[in-house]
Amino acid sequence: MEVSLQAHRPLSCRTVFQDRRTNLNLKLKPVTGFCPHGRYSSWFKGDLTSGVSCKITASSADFSRRRQRKVSSSRPNGPGPKAIVPKTPVETNIPKTNQRNTGDKKGMVSSTASVTGPKVDVKRIDETSRKVEDSSSLSKTSAIGRSIQEVENGSTYKGITIDKKLSDEASLKLKLEMEEKQRMQEIEMLAEENFSKGNKLFVYPQVVKPDQHIEVFLNRSLSTLNSEDEVVMMGAFNEWRWKSFTFRLIRTNLKGDWWSCQFHVPVEAYKIDFVFFNGKDVYDNNDEKDFCIDIESGMDAFAFEDFLLEEKCKELKKLAEEQAERERQAEEQRRIEAERAAREADRAEAKAEIDRRRKLVQELTKKAVRSVPDVWYIEPSKFKGEDLVRLYYNRSSGPLANAKELWVHGGHNGWSAGLSIIESLVRSEEKEGDWWYAKVIVPEQAVVLDWVFADGPPQNATVYDNNHRHDFHAIVPKSIPEEQYWVEEEHQICRKLQEERRLREEALCAKAKKTAVMKAEMKERTMRRYLLSQKHIVYTEPLDVQAGSMATIFNNPANTVLNGKPEVWFRCSFNHWAHHSGPLPPQKMVPAENGTHVKATVMVPQDAYVMDFVFSESEEGGLFDNKNGMDYHIPVFGGVSKESPMHIVHITVEMAPIAKVGGLGDVVTSLSRAVQDLNHHVDVILPKYDCLNLSNVNEFQYNRSFSWGGTEIKVWFGKVEGVSVYFLEPQNGLFYTGCIYGCKNDAERFGFFCHAALEYLLQSGSHPDIIHCHDWSSAPVAWLYKDHYVHYGLSKARIVFTIHNLEFGAHYIGKAVAYSDKSTTVSQTYSKEIARNPAVAPHLYKFHGILNGIDQDIWDPYNDAFLPISYTSENVVEGKQAAKEALQQRLGLKTADLPVVGIITRLTQQKGIHLIKHAIWRTLERNGQVVLLGSAPDPRIQNEFVNLANQLHSSHGDRARLCLTYDEPLSHLIYAGSDFILVPSIFEPCGLTQLVAMRYGSIPVVRKTGGLYDTVFDVDHDKERAEAQGLEPNGFSFDGADAAGVDYALNRAITAWYGGRDWFNSLCKIVMEQDWSWNRPALDYMELYHAARK
Repeated sequence: MEVSLQAHRPLSCRTVFQDRRTNLNLKLKPVTGFCPHGRYSSWFKGDLTSGVSCKITASSADFSRRRQRKVSSSRPNGPGPKAIVPKTPVETNIPKTNQRNTGDKKGMVSSTASVTGPKVDVKRIDETSRKVEDSSSLSKTSAIGRSIQEVENGSTYKGITIDKKLSDEASLKLKLEMEEKQRMQEIEMLAEENFSKGNKLFVYPQVVKPDQHIEVFLNRSLSTLNSEDEVVMMGAFNEWRWKSFTFRLIRTNLKGDWWSCQFHVPVEAYKIDFVFFNGKDVYDNNDEKDFCIDIESGMDAFAFEDFLLEEKCKELKKLAEEQAERERQAEEQRRIEAERAAREADRAEAKAEIDRRRKLVQELTKKAVRSVPDVWYIEPSKFKGEDLVRLYYNRSSGPLANAKELWVHGGHNGWSAGLSIIESLVRSEEKEGDWWYAKVIVPEQAVVLDWVFADGPPQNATVYDNNHRHDFHAIVPKSIPEEQYWVEEEHQICRKLQEERRLREEALCAKAKKTAVMKAEMKERTMRRYLLSQKHIVYTEPLDVQAGSMATIFNNPANTVLNGKPEVWFRCSFNHWAHHSGPLPPQKMVPAENGTHVKATVMVPQDAYVMDFVFSESEEGGLFDNKNGMDYHIPVFGGVSKESPMHIVHITVEMAPIAKVGGLGDVVTSLSRAVQDLNHHVDVILPKYDCLNLSNVNEFQYNRSFSWGGTEIKVWFGKVEGVSVYFLEPQNGLFYTGCIYGCKNDAERFGFFCHAALEYLLQSGSHPDIIHCHDWSSAPVAWLYKDHYVHYGLSKARIVFTIHNLEFGAHYIGKAVAYSDKSTTVSQTYSKEIARNPAVAPHLYKFHGILNGIDQDIWDPYNDAFLPISYTSENVVEGKQAAKEALQQRLGLKTADLPVVGIITRLTQQKGIHLIKHAIWRTLERNGQVVLLGSAPDPRIQNEFVNLANQLHSSHGDRARLCLTYDEPLSHLIYAGSDFILVPSIFEPCGLTQLVAMRYGSIPVVRKTGGLYDTVFDVDHDKERAEAQGLEPNGFSFDGADAAGVDYALNRAITAWYGGRDWFNSLCKIVMEQDWSWNRPALDYMELYHAARK
């Protein structure tokens, strides 16, 4: 609907608004600018212009999709809007902050608020009139009459000319009345014009601008509200997304049934959306299209989006500051409470110590004497603390009769302060016999003196007279009163305990801070390495893309499927292709300055947290480079939006440390923790074996029970390493076997568990995004889910399956790969090695290699309680030397500066046991030491190594030690104390041993296979390969599976140790600073999870 109006200047009134984005509540006041009888006060000032048209249109959006509203079926006056229905009627001049809407319009709050309209300057007009009318009454009194006479004569009264003042106020009143009259005339003209055209709505001024007061007029007679006594306008700005409002309309005296209300247009508005209703259930919503008024010369929709993002950024910053302050206060309160508890504990410990000492001193006092005839005595006989006395001793009375020197080693009060008296004795010239004496200062707090005699000072004495192992004890006759002494002693002990505790806490705090800094620095280096890992194909400038800024993407099509294509097109979006603005238009990339690269530049939205893109050969598409179906993803930093948490559930039969057999258990625990650290929600479902180590389960409790397959299944809950775990305990006894693997019916046991796990998710109402299953033991989850449970209500989840070792259960693994949405194995090289296996070959398009990591909290030489001293890369030489000496002493090896080769492994054919045996002898030939820790599940192999151990311990007992068991503390000491860790596996899907070795500064010596090849870069041959990964060479490797191969690597390693210790020490520092944790693999798994959901 278009109407032509005379434009008027903005209205001079104020409306108080409150931003609702913070708490989604708007507190606004109702309109007060209109009088009920058509009398309008002047509410704007300035010149008037004309000839400007105003457009009022109906919204094209389907309002019913945004907010469902109840429409009265009992009233024939027209349907309600697709917008909102207030619960209570709107009243004039009363804020409706408690009104609620029954629907939920998209992007709009459910509560509404009233807004104050322009304030009519009635008070000022009335006062002007009063002053003018009352001026004649001033002559009624003589005093006032004289004042008027003075004014008429041009005199001043209190510095103000009264006649001029009254004249100005009268002029002002006249001007306001004229403006109001002109305004009324224009509104009347508009009302008549619109009434004659049959228009039910117009606005004044006709051109609506932001930060302006306007008046909206509705012809009730043309509305579905024509018989209603009340008319209320309800709306919001900018597609119902900004500042909702409700205004009561007042009937005017204009020709026709015109009703109106006034309100302020906020500066951020580009559109007004509204409907009318009767305050209850009858609506005029413009035939379900809603009414709207466009606002000119202000923001557009895009600028408003930016504004919202800026406001959200401010809000997030404020919330973060508030949260930080709450956390600070909570931490301070915890500190105060902990300090209070610690002081109480110190006092209790001091009191207990005093009680112990008091009893001891009381017993000693009973036994103590002042002298023993012919043995010892003290002069003077009466003395007190801090007195100088002579302690006499008859040398010939005891075992020191032939000693050339005599010394007293003493203390006091039951040796409470340790050795506090050390003096030599001299022969007495005054006493007859073999008497010797020492001058001794009595300790201040002494009640009882304790001592022995010896033939030398403490470090050199060999013969003692200790009173037949009872020591000597003497009473201090003038000691301080007993109660006073013990009170002072208790206070002193308490102060000592508090000081010791303070020093411990400071040390722990400093260590924790340093650990956090090191972890953060390592994570930052890993992120940089992650961003540069695809530089041969794609990279960005800047490297760390920031939200709200420009970013340039460089692509090298020569290294992709688009090699040789004449054009490359860039297709981009954000937030995993789910950004509200949708994908950006395809952009033709232009040649970059550096060789074969092409580039494109995009503006990154402020609410982006990841950039997603692919490349194509043309604008229409054609051939795509989409990273083998994974798409390219670059993290965006500094955005106002964060990624929504994903829910991942691991269904597994192993989990470290409570149910660990091999590396599978380590991966489940560590991967879960790492993904959880990325702010995602992770659960693990595990059988409740009767052999579980529940001491490592926190908050363990019964959860619920359910039935499946005729069996009751109890569910227990607990936390393992901070990860939520649900333990399933079927009452059919399948897991009461005392073991994890090794039963004849393992396939039946684990098949039942997989069914039960899915049934638990279904019956508990859980709807995970990802179900991650592992190896043959939980492989059935994949096909049970796709064939059955996806149809039962678990349709949201995607299946990810990981192969940890293809040597076991290949049939189950192949079926799980076929049914999974994405499948992985534990290193890229191993994925290539098994790519031709029938279980994998048909599904290479969804098969990926992701390297495992190690838990850097468990394997941390800086916080390892099993090591003699903690160390980092800064003091790696000192730390490893101390660990080597401790290792040599514990195992009975020669304490010498020799190269130590450590071997920590299961003794199986896969681990290259023939190479291990050869490497042991080679190390001994090179004058090194060798330590092996491990056992064999095969008794034959175990016996072979028992015989080898006996032989080595007999022939090379000072340089070889084989510990054929598992010892967790010893494994930590071997990792730290060894110079080299040998891993000569025939095949190794990933391998964690070499990763832990590098964490402890030990140099890996490995065979080039699987994950060993992906993580160890030979110092002589792999410099370029390491640089491509953003790393430096870090070890020694060999190709063959024979003695010559292991000799080649081991000889080079030992020669390097002997020939260049400075170089070797720097290599230890390098490997310690490389990140082999789950920082990088967790990012890769999250990318895989998103690809599975795409």
